[in-house]
Amino acid sequence: MMQPEQIKQLIEHGLAGAQVNVSGDGQHFEAHVVSDACAGKTMVQQHQLVYRALGDKMKQEIHALSIRTYTPEQWAQQASGSA
Repeated sequence: MMQPEQIKQLIEHGLAGAQVNVSGDGQHFEAHVVSDACAGKTMVQQHQLVYRALGDKMKQEIHALSIRTYTPEQWAQQASGSA
C-alpha cells in the first residue's frame, strides 16, 4: 500500500525542484505540486507531468489521486488569498 510520503518522493524525483505536499489514506490521495515546470502549460499538461513522475504506480498502486498544480507565482497568490 502506498503512503503519502512515497508519492511525495516520487513526484519530487520526477519534477526536480518541486515543492510537494501529499495527504491521503492509503488509497485516496491529494497532491499539491508547486513547480517552475508548470509555467506556460495547460492544467492537463501540468497533471501529465505529475502522472509521468508517478509512472506505473498510477495504474497499480494508487487508486485515486486529486492533483492541484501551481507555478511558484500562482502558489504565492494562492497563499496570500489574492488568487
